[in-house]
Amino acid sequence: MLAFEGIQVIDMTHVIAGPFSTYQLGVMGATIIKIENPSNPDMMRFEGVDYDSNQRAMGTSFHAQSANKLSVAVDIKTADGQEIIRKLSKESDVLVENYRCGSLENLGLGYKSLKTQNPGLIYCSLTGFGQTGPKAQHTAYDNVIQAFSGLMASTGSVGNSPVKVGPPVLDYGTGAQAAYAISAALFKRTRTGTGECIDVSMLDAALMFMSSGIADYQSSGKAPIPTGNSSATKPGYACYPTEQGLLMIGAWTPKQYARLWEVLGESEKAKIIDAHNPAEPYADPEEDRRQLKDLLSRKPAEDWEIILNKNMVPAARVRNLDEALNHAQVQSRQLLQDGKTNNGRSVPVAAFDYAEEGPSVRSSAPIFAAHTENIMLKLGYSLSDIKLLSQRGVVAVSE
Repeated sequence: MLAFEGIQVIDMTHVIAGPFSTYQLGVMGATIIKIENPSNPDMMRFEGVDYDSNQRAMGTSFHAQSANKLSVAVDIKTADGQEIIRKLSKESDVLVENYRCGSLENLGLGYKSLKTQNPGLIYCSLTGFGQTGPKAQHTAYDNVIQAFSGLMASTGSVGNSPVKVGPPVLDYGTGAQAAYAISAALFKRTRTGTGECIDVSMLDAALMFMSSGIADYQSSGKAPIPTGNSSATKPGYACYPTEQGLLMIGAWTPKQYARLWEVLGESEKAKIIDAHNPAEPYADPEEDRRQLKDLLSRKPAEDWEIILNKNMVPAARVRNLDEALNHAQVQSRQLLQDGKTNNGRSVPVAAFDYAEEGPSVRSSAPIFAAHTENIMLKLGYSLSDIKLLSQRGVVAVSE
């Protein structure tokens, strides 16, 4: 039995953060009912590198967080559409939404309204800045939050412009935080029998990603300085050019740093470093950097990675995504699984596995409105009701 088997989730989210949160519940067994507007589906359906898939509203970006979901198309701005959501929420365990703050409350679909008919409902809202504060009404995407939060200014090198982290890490990070919050609320409900209203903020998630930097700032009053690919104080925690390729070394502790020098043939230096007090800075970090750059330039990064890992020094050649995905380590894990698509595409599933009944893909990302009719029949609507609502544009039914 999967952990969330029997849990029904109404997914009223779009783009990445919200859909990723429900996807993580779905890979652990929850039934995810994705609500989309009949005339304006989730924009990620049209995003990705495969033009034909985009034209069919099944873009690769949509596939990344949409397996194990059912698609129901409902116009929630209509009274009939709102009634469908109320009926659905009455028999569901969780509702997740990422509309602008207050939007669903104005439609009578907020937590206070829905919990009157379902006290056990867990209602999770994801927004850029949260439900409170002067920016609560402001919308945002991953790049905007990276800029606002200080994450961009902490990335890059001194003297250069701030750099946005490439992938939408805050979208996925916020989605993971939301999935955790929902999971905790479900566990709490087993003890109390009551639901919960969860307020998830992308800005808060971004700041949680910078917890150590915040702790340093609280102590020093100084914002973190961007350090590029290297630590400002630890020469062994840095990226170096080699005879071929770049090598990232993670020799953070004195013992790891000592082992690095031992591997490089500097036994006396290794002994001094091994006895080093980790609370104290290294005597001459710039000289260490110069020596490391010289010594590491004598072999390719691929060779150094093998040698250093064998000697318990964390290190990796800087790889492209295609190299990482095709590496035996990734291939040995359960991260990538069959996406149940006709073309055999695999999709990333979860960053963890269980010894038994772990996260899995059981059905492909849904065709738009593929499950409207079936879900509405379960809610008590007749085929004639559904046809009439479809003619009026309240719902959409796939052909």
